[in-house]
Amino acid sequence: MNTSLSSARADRRGRWIAVGLAFGLFAAAASGQWAPGQPLPDLSTFGLAGLLPDSFAGRVVLVDFWASWCGPCKASFPVLDGLQKKYADRGLVVLAVSVDEKADAKDRFLAEHPVSFAVVHDLAQRLVAAAGISAMPSSFLVDRKGVIRFAHTGFKPESTPAELEREIESLLAEEHP
Repeated sequence: MNTSLSSARADRRGRWIAVGLAFGLFAAAASGQWAPGQPLPDLSTFGLAGLLPDSFAGRVVLVDFWASWCGPCKASFPVLDGLQKKYADRGLVVLAVSVDEKADAKDRFLAEHPVSFAVVHDLAQRLVAAAGISAMPSSFLVDRKGVIRFAHTGFKPESTPAELEREIESLLAEEHP
């Protein structure tokens, strides 16, 4: 094969890869994908089923997206419940957002895995779309000023609990707004 022809094809392929990456980044930004540094949107505008906590103002919030069919979600729930119990008095609020297609799947899961934190259901998938969730579980830690500071995808029992606790401690130690 002619090396100049091969080089031209490689250049074209490289340009298409760059265009694809740029488009992917643009699509992620356009879809409203949540990321550290962005404010947490007003969750009451997404038509979630269930009771949201009265207020997030001045609190550290852990928003966790989960589904009943998700194995790592089952492992994460006791950890999240422990964090809620340990840090609630210092200002932590855990909010779990079920993305199950049917409420009865969510209800069966919660009957088997009862928790002390708030759980809502995103039946219309509006919040999950706005957050750009692509894996379960996915969670976001929000500081007392309402800014997303940390994002997590997946749950690894050997590392995620300590990482969450470290991040929660750092956010709780920050001054109140």
